[in-house]
Amino acid sequence: MARTISIHSFRGGTGKTNTTANLAALLGRAGKRVAVVDTDIQSPGIHVLFGLDESAVRHTLNDFLWGACDIREAAHDVSAVAGAAGPGAVYLVPSSTRSGDIARVLREGYSVEMLTDGFQAMIGDLALDVLLIDTHPGLNEETLLAIAISDVLLVIMRPDQQDYLGTGVTVEVARRLEVPRMLMVVNKTPEIFAPTEVKAKVEDAYGCPVVGVLPHSETMMQLASGGIFAVHHPDHPLSAIYAKISKALLD
Repeated sequence: MARTISIHSFRGGTGKTNTTANLAALLGRAGKRVAVVDTDIQSPGIHVLFGLDESAVRHTLNDFLWGACDIREAAHDVSAVAGAAGPGAVYLVPSSTRSGDIARVLREGYSVEMLTDGFQAMIGDLALDVLLIDTHPGLNEETLLAIAISDVLLVIMRPDQQDYLGTGVTVEVARRLEVPRMLMVVNKTPEIFAPTEVKAKVEDAYGCPVVGVLPHSETMMQLASGGIFAVHHPDHPLSAIYAKISKALLD
């Protein structure tokens, strides 16, 4: 049975998309068959981390939602970039970055039920072990749907007062939707903060396990979304934390 995992943050700028890309790569390198769906249709970007050239993208998630292709045609094999090993593979379903397509989504919307059908079809067509859903920040209809159908919700937050408040809303909604398992990651943590204290504070605030406290990293900043951090810097301490998180998702 494939595991469906939504990766979400209440606010933008938490490093959610970077985290999703790194987890996908590490799961692929561990021999898992993984697909990532960029449902942040209004501000897509994860394709950049996987080095997916927009000119080479024939179909996107938008095309599937508008009936122009099936979901398999929108899934691009990025295994080589992710460094997937053995039986592992990584696929990416990007959202369109064309301004006209984004405007059409904002103007017309799309069938959320069709999105759910696409998830299930892709799990079967690609024989997936893991489906990762990179959600839109905040709580809109497709995000609520992604959370509701997930086996695991991974919430990304920063140790910031606004994030604490917004994350509380996400946690409450997820509990009402009866998500089977909810985990948390604290990202971009300043060096002056002790990771053990941050972990304890967040777990006490929300009653959810914290599976990773990621420090602010100048090396990550220097990469500037030019690739997947764990692939470029496999021996970096940050990559070790990403690996720990990826294992926790499959426990």
